[in-house]
Amino acid sequence: MALPVVLLASPRSFCAGVERAVEIVEKLLAQRGGPIHVRKQIVHNTHVVADLEARGAVFVDELDAVPDGATVVFSAHGVSPAVRAEAARRGLDVVDATCPLVTKVHAEARRFVARGDTVVLIGHAGHEEVDGTLGEAPDRMLLVETVADVARLEVPDPTRVSYLTQTTLAADETAELVAALRARFPLLRGPAAADICYATTNRQDAVREVARDADVVLVVGSANSSNSVRLVELARRQGTPAHLVEDAADIRPEWLVGARVVGLTAGASAPPRLVDEVVTALGAQDVRVRETTRETITFTLPAAVRPR
Repeated sequence: MALPVVLLASPRSFCAGVERAVEIVEKLLAQRGGPIHVRKQIVHNTHVVADLEARGAVFVDELDAVPDGATVVFSAHGVSPAVRAEAARRGLDVVDATCPLVTKVHAEARRFVARGDTVVLIGHAGHEEVDGTLGEAPDRMLLVETVADVARLEVPDPTRVSYLTQTTLAADETAELVAALRARFPLLRGPAAADICYATTNRQDAVREVARDADVVLVVGSANSSNSVRLVELARRQGTPAHLVEDAADIRPEWLVGARVVGLTAGASAPPRLVDEVVTALGAQDVRVRETTRETITFTLPAAVRPR
């Protein structure tokens, strides 16, 4: 069988928010040594977490597992005000790795609630980003995941409703939910700029292009990575078989039977080296990059880890 052509989506892998979060933990480990406690996974990728654990990071579910006065990093997904208050009460040395684009959504939630709106958050229940955002005003915010959820909404004043979204959603599905909200609440207001982050949108645009010409699409990413899962779903909606893989070891030979062109991408929390390993495992001699845009965004590190 001829070796497959690999059509490599670009952009792919790490985004600026993920790079910043991982670098924060790396710098703290270099500056202070371990253990450095991190609330939740710093980003949703098992390889990243395992690598940082091996270097002295300790990942915990809640702050009660962090010793009083210790350093704790808040993950890229953000936390609720209640978590920040507990950290302050415990005297923890907090270094905040929340992605600035998630921080933007939190600020919008506070502003929309302050002007008297009920805020509808479009997102996935149980996701850490969603939990943190809802925590800004739990009595004034409602979560919807589907159009059916929108139909069941009850709000105190239908003329004062705003919406926000999780940053890692599928753009097309989110647009459908926003349209349903607007049909129910004609005076619906939303953010001035979309909450779905640039990196999520860019990776979705790129995989859409790749899926059009591929026989099968492989997405490198972890199962709890929302943006990675959305890439698989998007490729499948294009009519192309698609599979999520943690790394090259997850590839099943039967997926590639008859495939002449394999599309390949990675979620925003997956390290680039994992993509290189998949290319090697496929044995492809012909690797073609399909670039839809070039990312130049970077985020400043917090003062706690900047050189003095």
